[in-house]
Amino acid sequence: MAAHPTDRLGFLLSFRGELTGARIRAALGVAGLHPRNAMTLMQLAPGATSQRELAVAMELDPSQLVSILNELEASGLAERRRDPADRRRHIVEITPAGTAALERVDHAVGEAERELFGDLTEAEQALLRGLLDRVVVDAADHDCGAE
Repeated sequence: MAAHPTDRLGFLLSFRGELTGARIRAALGVAGLHPRNAMTLMQLAPGATSQRELAVAMELDPSQLVSILNELEASGLAERRRDPADRRRHIVEITPAGTAALERVDHAVGEAERELFGDLTEAEQALLRGLLDRVVVDAADHDCGAE
């Protein structure tokens, strides 16, 4: 006898994940950002970093990061410059416009998360975060709809 889809944890997680992703993408729309662009700005918010370190932190192939940074630079949200100490190295930082976009995103995503997780206590949210961190996935093995 076939299991009901909601009895299968993978199906349940996939279905809820798609709906959650759609809600978060809608929230990111307030700043006209794709999830990968918003995540890059979040990584840059604490301060300038090298392009290589950013690729490692985001677990991205450097060529993928170049594409993202090209989009962010074209929109005036981030900028790259040569490291004066090592001309082969690029330093990347968020611009004031990027910081403003990130503030709009933070507000919109916060609202979306209150809607999505409002029925969970803080302890339950922490438990969920911890359990999801233990789900074995490797983004490099899949096309996760980065667009």
